[in-house]
Amino acid sequence: MCTSHDQAVGETPQAGAARRGFLRATALLGATAAAMTALPTATARAETPIPRPDPRSRRFTLAVMPDTQYLFDGPSIDRAPVEASLRYLLEHGAQENIVFLSHLGDLTQNGAKDEFAAIGEAFRLLDRRGVGYSVLAGNHDVRSSTTDQRGATPYLDAFGPERFEGKPTFGGASPDGYNTFHRFTAGSRQWLVLALDWRLSPQGYAWAKDVMARHPKTPVILTTHELVVGDDSLSDYGQQLWDRLIEEHDQIFLALGGHYWPAARATRKNAAGHDVHLHLTNYQNRYFGGAAMIRLYRFDLDRNVIDVETISPWILGRAAKGLNELERQEMELSGDADRFSVEIDFERRFSGFAPVPTRPARPVARMLVPGTMAYWRFEKPVDGTDGTVRDLSGRGNDLSLVTVGGGALGWSADHHPDQPGHGSLEFRGGKPPLKGAYLRTVDGAPLNRATFGDGYTIEAFYRLPADWDPGRNAWSGLVSRTGTGGAAGKTADDPDEPLATLSLSNDREPQWATRPLNQQGIATNWGQETPLETWWHLAVVNDGRHTTLYVEGCPVLRNPRASAVGITSVGLPWLLGGYEYGGTIDQIFHGRLGDVRIVARALPVTSFMNQ
Repeated sequence: MCTSHDQAVGETPQAGAARRGFLRATALLGATAAAMTALPTATARAETPIPRPDPRSRRFTLAVMPDTQYLFDGPSIDRAPVEASLRYLLEHGAQENIVFLSHLGDLTQNGAKDEFAAIGEAFRLLDRRGVGYSVLAGNHDVRSSTTDQRGATPYLDAFGPERFEGKPTFGGASPDGYNTFHRFTAGSRQWLVLALDWRLSPQGYAWAKDVMARHPKTPVILTTHELVVGDDSLSDYGQQLWDRLIEEHDQIFLALGGHYWPAARATRKNAAGHDVHLHLTNYQNRYFGGAAMIRLYRFDLDRNVIDVETISPWILGRAAKGLNELERQEMELSGDADRFSVEIDFERRFSGFAPVPTRPARPVARMLVPGTMAYWRFEKPVDGTDGTVRDLSGRGNDLSLVTVGGGALGWSADHHPDQPGHGSLEFRGGKPPLKGAYLRTVDGAPLNRATFGDGYTIEAFYRLPADWDPGRNAWSGLVSRTGTGGAAGKTADDPDEPLATLSLSNDREPQWATRPLNQQGIATNWGQETPLETWWHLAVVNDGRHTTLYVEGCPVLRNPRASAVGITSVGLPWLLGGYEYGGTIDQIFHGRLGDVRIVARALPVTSFMNQ
């Protein structure tokens, strides 16, 4: 930055930043300082291979370095802060799964040959280790009045396409050499970084569009020097980039720029109606020209979030020598513009250009593992006349429809993405006065008498709607065994409770409550709260001694260690979507129920229906 028209934006440093990250940074000081002082020389490190990023991990980090111009300004060149940041990335690459570094331009103050020679030498730390990175020209790196058609410059001599040839992440460059694209693999998919010049020419725009057209299913992170000018505000050139490139290309979900200060963020809806996150990161106005601060974008594809942190490895590494007052303030920034999280449902966000293929339905025969006692799937509505759901295991544990108060059982093609059968039953019930429908095993079904002394696995898929109400719908049963503890001669706890029920609490916590053969009382396993309008898979597994409840294939915390053998029976039916109390139907499930399977042995997680 620092041209006269830029100064009007504001040169006042950020003040009053909250110190949310202070304790964390303080705790890291000793370890970081030791690591930094223990680093071998660049020559020695070149001989030591570093672990490559894990391309399958769903957690990975993109590092971003903004304007470093004041560190490379004529006679006052100081490579140390930049080299400290680059060494930090090398040192923490495996731990953080750092996949790439993007510099946002204004590498130098005057665009002079000796300035580029100095920062070019600093970046050889990454070159020697084969680490992927991108750079781009800012207005101080080239004549600011020119576009990417300007021809030869010291920038191009130092950071032209030839520097990146042969790197596994390098995808190519525009004919002028000022625009490049790079690819990395993370979370088992490819990602693309567009590194665009300070000012795109018509040829530059055409090149960028062509790159995306040749990679139509790849998410794109756009980097440039000038984009956001303040919170919720784009600069004039940033608006031009939006209008001519970003808005019409749904692949671009994140765009990063520097140039102005202080740090800021904006979010815009593109032509597809999707959010594009646009960030300004620049710290040249802060102590030591920003001290080569880096911003770490930590992607977590499972949590659907990018956690962002801003640190100065150079200052952190100086802690052992004692920090001055400004260094103590600057080693880690914790203001809202510097430390934040961005929530992105990646699968949904990318579905317009890279939809996840629907998992096909799996044949019934594949689900009939040894020991299968009953298997029900709902790929069509329950016939209103016959009202029977066949047990696909062939063991005769068919289900019959029971209606209450003139209610009905709906059907939907909606299903858990990993469910074998593509369909679900829609229960519309609640507490009395009852109206709805549920299913029960037919009289004489072998399942009614089974006690599972050698173990069992009960699985079910379910989804709760937005109007699920704890006051009316809590404690309804997904799968339950009728007959009371009292009828079985087990009177500890509440004798009117059913012999087994897989239910949902008022906080939507799955609960398996049963009377084992070897207990008088009720044994319970508890899961955590499961959000509405989301499909869930439950599995209750008993190995003949203990019972474990799994949610989405993950064991829950509240699994009792007490011995639990089998399930007590008085020969009465099982219910799907119904719950009895005192031998009388007391509640009907409200939500969708997918495939249900009962197996007379403990299954490993790898054999669950959602695998």
